[in-house]
Amino acid sequence: MKIVIVNYGSGNLRSVQRGLARAGFDAGIADDPQSVADASHLIVPGVGAFRSCMENLDARGLLQPITDAIRAGKPYLGICLGYQILLDVGEEFGPHPGLGLVPGRVVRFPEGHLKVPHMGWNRVWIRQPSPIWDGVPDGAYFYFVHSYYPQPTDATSVAAVTEYGLSFPSAIVRDNIIACQFHPEKSQAVGLRLLANFAQMK
Repeated sequence: MKIVIVNYGSGNLRSVQRGLARAGFDAGIADDPQSVADASHLIVPGVGAFRSCMENLDARGLLQPITDAIRAGKPYLGICLGYQILLDVGEEFGPHPGLGLVPGRVVRFPEGHLKVPHMGWNRVWIRQPSPIWDGVPDGAYFYFVHSYYPQPTDATSVAAVTEYGLSFPSAIVRDNIIACQFHPEKSQAVGLRLLANFAQMK
């Protein structure tokens, strides 16, 4: 097993690595195409803007290896931006293309009585059974920080939802793709359990 956390110049890499270590799994951090290609499991974390994430991945030559790994059936975990870039288009700072592996768009929370960004603890309601949820209770609290949320068009891929002025897909499961808008590495015991579940996927 070779778990690789993809470094594209931003993101909470070390906290994801430490979270996996606390869950009992070693993971490396890499920013080169060959390491991504050689990985058994890929994690793309995310902090920042959709466009800059895609540009940084492209500049490092990582877009194709990530796409190839996913299409080859390797387990992929996208966290926050790592989830959003899977979709067709992100609307942050204007429309920008994503990887296009999951049909849909990434849109901003509407203005209203709730603060944007959505920041802090919120509940995650499971909508699709998956080994990723083993030991994670329905309605568990996870940590979020984001102003934009994914709108996948394929409802069958929605694995969990969260309420914040509206109901949005806080996690998807699609074949070997696991992606979550929340940050498991910041979500204490349930987050570490989710990371461990991912690391044990084959």
